[in-house]
Amino acid sequence: MTEALHPLDDALALTPSGPGLYAGRTTPAYWNMVGPFGGVTAATLLQAVMQHPERLGEPLSLTVNYAGAVAEGPFTVQAVPVRTNRSTQHWTLAITQPGPHGEPVTTTTATAVTAARRDTWSDTDTPMPAVPEPGSLDPLGPGLGTAWLDRYDLRPVAGNMPQRWDGSLGEGTLTRLWMRDAPARPLDFCALAALADVFYPRVWLRRAQRVPAGTVSLTVYFHASGAQLEASGTGHVLGQARAQEFRNGFFDQTAQLWNSGGTLLATSHQIVYYKE
Repeated sequence: MTEALHPLDDALALTPSGPGLYAGRTTPAYWNMVGPFGGVTAATLLQAVMQHPERLGEPLSLTVNYAGAVAEGPFTVQAVPVRTNRSTQHWTLAITQPGPHGEPVTTTTATAVTAARRDTWSDTDTPMPAVPEPGSLDPLGPGLGTAWLDRYDLRPVAGNMPQRWDGSLGEGTLTRLWMRDAPARPLDFCALAALADVFYPRVWLRRAQRVPAGTVSLTVYFHASGAQLEASGTGHVLGQARAQEFRNGFFDQTAQLWNSGGTLLATSHQIVYYKE
């Protein structure tokens, strides 16, 4: 009997279609309002790097610019290593889909850096906050309105969605929650990239209004090695996010992700569009 493919692995399935080119397709499991969940789009771009035969080292950073929604159906990922140094490698990435007349239309652009890590002095200035264990908290549960949310086990610690959408201004935008893939899946770089985008829009928490909002650009910095991700297993990751400024239709978000042992795995920043 063949074991069923995990929904994330199914969504990230890429087939080489030429030098630096990979064919993929959207899946309903990670569908958002007008296209795939932005985190799985970021993970797909990183997957192309991970599969590339010329890759040096492991992911260090990934920046994804969401030029437009990825439409339902097939797409092409282009991954080009534009420069390789002794310890770092720099990539340009893009997702294209056929336009109305068959011409390629770019929906997403990205850059990435991979690196050959070496053992050096290491420390953290951002320790994991003291929070309840995930097993002591109730999960949000399925049926939250969009398909991709059902692909995660989310256990809020603080800063859950407002109970009343009454437009009252909140005092802060800090959210903390435990999260992992559902069903549980061993953590890797692609899954971590997707987790960095799990947080709902900070403007919703600040204003208690569900205004239209969408990520314009997302950057993930990977601090953990592949071995540290492997050691994290299928356990929950603690995510923390907050905004710093809302102005003229855009706000930013900074986030940190730790494994249950307190290792800072990744940090992320994004700029988000919002509408009145």
